[in-house]
Amino acid sequence: MPAAVKGSITIEGQSVTITNPDKPLWPEQGITKRIYLEKLAALSPYLLRYLRNRLLTVIRYPHGVEGKSFYQKNAPEPLPPFIRTVMHEDINYISLDGLPGLLWLGNLAALEFHPSLHYAGRSLPCEWMIDLDPSREVEPRIMEATAIVGEVLKSLGLASVPKTSGATGVQIIVPIKQGVTFDELRKVGHLVGRYVTEKHPGLFTLERLKKQRGDKIYFDYLQHYRGKTLAAPYTPRARPLATVSTPLTWDEVARNVSPEEFHLLNIEERLRVIGDLIEQLPPQPVELVIAALR
Repeated sequence: MPAAVKGSITIEGQSVTITNPDKPLWPEQGITKRIYLEKLAALSPYLLRYLRNRLLTVIRYPHGVEGKSFYQKNAPEPLPPFIRTVMHEDINYISLDGLPGLLWLGNLAALEFHPSLHYAGRSLPCEWMIDLDPSREVEPRIMEATAIVGEVLKSLGLASVPKTSGATGVQIIVPIKQGVTFDELRKVGHLVGRYVTEKHPGLFTLERLKKQRGDKIYFDYLQHYRGKTLAAPYTPRARPLATVSTPLTWDEVARNVSPEEFHLLNIEERLRVIGDLIEQLPPQPVELVIAALR
């Protein structure tokens, strides 16, 4: 067995230990830990926007995507001085502040980042997300389903941004003003979900049990809640092609893009050209829809 390689880099005045930089993490794509850390640094202005000051769960793959993985909620010990933690329901969560912490986690082979949907110490949602979760590993109708939900939201006066999960699903994000509650958004989500399942019963389902969904796409409005997580915008995913959870334009949805088109080896160029589509959308008047439901 080759000897372990260990060194450090200085980022923003902090020393971050790096071990085994040549370890393959996504062998199919030729992505080593060194390349991964470079890509994380390039993604950080976008990814950190959706991780900062939230309760962070990561999925670690010590031997790369082809090896075993584990979820990490509790911060591992020992912690470097630049890592801040927040206790929440007896779990000592990491709450990232900047690039040194992101690269430290990357060195630990944290390949996926799943933040809470609210800020640490708060109970109100940061944004509204609807999760479209296919029952099949390959779902050719996912963009059709996404477009339908986008049109329904538009009919309610709400613009939105779809994003690939980086796996098989899509999340639809609606920026909101602070003050809206999770329970209020659940009511709107249930309204939209019931409407699309009645209009397209062969495509959508509200059935939570996967074994009872058949081949339908689960319209999940319940996952968006306190204490739950969804894949962050711009998180890499531990899939063979190193896909990245990527916000899309509605034109891309209309042309039936594949989530596999967006990955660690091309996401940097995309962001250079079009920027962060979520940040470009102002908060939507979801409170008007909530008031109408009352």
